[in-house]
Amino acid sequence: MDAQKRSYFVIGESRTNSDNSITRIYGSFYLAFEVDAETETVLAFNCTHTLDLTEQFLRRLFVGRRFPEIDQWLEPALRKYYGGSSRKAVLASYRDALKRWHTMLAEPE
Repeated sequence: MDAQKRSYFVIGESRTNSDNSITRIYGSFYLAFEVDAETETVLAFNCTHTLDLTEQFLRRLFVGRRFPEIDQWLEPALRKYYGGSSRKAVLASYRDALKRWHTMLAEPE
C-alpha cells in the first residue's frame, strides 16, 4: 500500500446502560475511525446509533481532528455539548479505539 494513501481503521467498543436503545438493538456501542497514517487525522467516522443526528453530531466532533489528541478535550466537550444517554459510552469507546490504535502502531509492518 502506498504510504501516501495508507490509513488505519480502528473500532472502539463499550457498553451503554441496559435501558439504552443502542444496547437493546446492538448489544454494545461502537465508534469506528479511519485515521490517516501520516497526519494522524480522523478521515472518516461511524458509530452505532438509533438516531442519525447522533452520528452526525459525533462525526463533527471527530472528523478532521488529530486522533491521539482527542482525549485531551473529549470528556469536557461531551459534558458540555452532548446530552445523549450514551455519553460515557462515547468516551469509553474512543479510549478503547485509542488503545487499539496504539497497539496497531507498535506492530511491525
